[in-house]
Amino acid sequence: MNTLSSIGVFCGANPGLKPVYIEAAIALGQELGRRGLRLVYGGGSVGLMGALARAAQEAGAPVVGVIPTPLTAREVMGQPIGDMIVVDTMHARKAKMAALSDGFIALPGGLGTMDELAEALTWGQLGIHAKPVGLLNIDGYYDALLQWFDHGVDEGFIRPHHRKLVVEGTDPAALLEQLKAHVPPPGIVKWMDLNKA
Repeated sequence: MNTLSSIGVFCGANPGLKPVYIEAAIALGQELGRRGLRLVYGGGSVGLMGALARAAQEAGAPVVGVIPTPLTAREVMGQPIGDMIVVDTMHARKAKMAALSDGFIALPGGLGTMDELAEALTWGQLGIHAKPVGLLNIDGYYDALLQWFDHGVDEGFIRPHHRKLVVEGTDPAALLEQLKAHVPPPGIVKWMDLNKA
């Protein structure tokens, strides 16, 4: 059982074309507040990021945004939501979010979301962290990605136990319960051990 007090959420700075994406972001924010969990997110006040952070803050969740200086003009409109940490680069943003989070969830998003998700999974694969990583698969948004993970296993590029690093669900409350119960799959080689090899 994982002790989750702080959840890093990766998601789009755009709202997407379907209202269900914004609704899911709001529902996740409300669930974080209901559980007294801290939200760590990309710092934007627009798109899914803004909807998520506003809902979490309104539900009583502590909110911490991490944003690179070059994106402040593009992704922060009006008052920042929660405590804001401004960093120099995208690399620094990911590292800071990882340091502040006990687990991760990806809502729908674009290339930036994929970058953050892939790094969280890669770090889990390498044993750099043992934090659970979840996909909130709204309206089948991540179906093709999940199929690609399975294809990677079938083609010998993703080991079957690494495929189990991804926890998936369609409901925020149920996904958070899965993250709490998630156990890293056996066979993960710790980063320290890789360095000794």
